[in-house]
Amino acid sequence: MKTINTSDKVAVPVIIGLSLAVPLIVLILMLLPERYNLFGTDSLTFPTFHGILNFLTAFLLILGYNFQLNKQFTKHRNTMIAAFGLSSIFLVSYVLSKISNEPVPYGGDGVLRYIYFFILITHIVLSAIIVPLVLFTMYRGLSGDYEKHRKVARWTFPIWLYVAVTGVLVFVLMYPYY
Repeated sequence: MKTINTSDKVAVPVIIGLSLAVPLIVLILMLLPERYNLFGTDSLTFPTFHGILNFLTAFLLILGYNFQLNKQFTKHRNTMIAAFGLSSIFLVSYVLSKISNEPVPYGGDGVLRYIYFFILITHIVLSAIIVPLVLFTMYRGLSGDYEKHRKVARWTFPIWLYVAVTGVLVFVLMYPYY
């Protein structure tokens, strides 16, 4: 029978707590009755920054995956930590943007409207799912539990890449309406 190691007793509840708190905080902030433009930004500043972060994250994910395929594990680890760092910056910035700026509605119509909302809805749903996947993948890799790391990374990588790429697509499709 396997026993839970000491670090898992701390890490797993923290990961679960963060995985529940992050989407809940974002949802609450989206429903704020009033915005407080903390930085005096216009409606395009945050989305542009988020689009850049998502693009760079996608690039790093692909680069890190290729390092792993080529058994360059130190480069893989460092690149994935950088992708995690960019995603963390994105998350903090996204929360600040929800406090600062009113939501901008999508103004497109026709078939593009359906495409946009499909991309947006799948992006939002998978964004909530990716939080625990990334946290568990990072934890397992950094703690040296490579068997569990590989098992969860098989799911994490394509979902995280999809979220990053669709984040860029949402920005591009929304650009005319900011």
